Amino acid sequence: MPDPDRFMRQLDFILEIDRLKTVLRQTVLTDASRRENSAEHSWHLALLALFLQEHAAEPVDVTRVMKMVLIHDLVEIDAGDTFCYDEEANADKEAREQKAADRIFNLLPADQAEELFALWEEFEARETSEARFANALDRFQPVLHNLQTEGVGWRKHGVTLSQVLERNRPIGEGAPEMWAYVEKQLGDAVARGYLVEDV
Repeated sequence: MPDPDRFMRQLDFILEIDRLKTVLRQTVLTDASRRENSAEHSWHLALLALFLQEHAAEPVDVTRVMKMVLIHDLVEIDAGDTFCYDEEANADKEAREQKAADRIFNLLPADQAEELFALWEEFEARETSEARFANALDRFQPVLHNLQTEGVGWRKHGVTLSQVLERNRPIGEGAPEMWAYVEKQLGDAVARGYLVEDV
C-alpha cells in the first residue's frame, strides 16, 4: 500500500519548487522582451542536453545530465540567482546555496533527497563527463541569449570580453565544439560593438 506521508512530502516539494518560476535571472529571452526566470532556464537546458548531447566532449548519460540541469538551480528559491559577473554577491554564494539545498531537498523523502543532493554536488564539482557537459550547457545558454539580443545583458552590466571568456572556459571542458563556436561569435560581438574588448 502506498505511504501517504511519502506522497504528501513529495507534493510539498513539488509545490515548493514552483517558486523557481518567480526567480528572475539577468539573462533576457531571445526576443529581448523580458528577463527569463530560473525555471525557464532549467527547462531550456534540459532541451539543450537532449538535442546537443552528440557535442559532449565524452559520452554522457543524457538522462543524468537532464536531471542535473533540472535540479541545479532549485537552490535559487532561497538563495536567489547570483549574477555570475557580480564578485561581491558570489563571495557567499556557496554558503547560501548549501543552506538552501539542505532545506529544499529535505522536503522530499530521504531516498529522493539523497539523490538530489548527489546530483547537485556532482554538478557543482564538475568531475564527471555528465557534470562537465551540464556545466557547459549552463554557461552556453546565457551566452547564446546575449548573442541573439546583441548583448543586452552584457551591455546593461558593462561586461567585458575577458570576463565572458573567463566565466565560460568550462564550456570547452564539456563541449569543445560549442566552445569553438562561442569564441568565434565573441569575436564577432566585439566587432559589432555589443561586447567591450579589454584583452
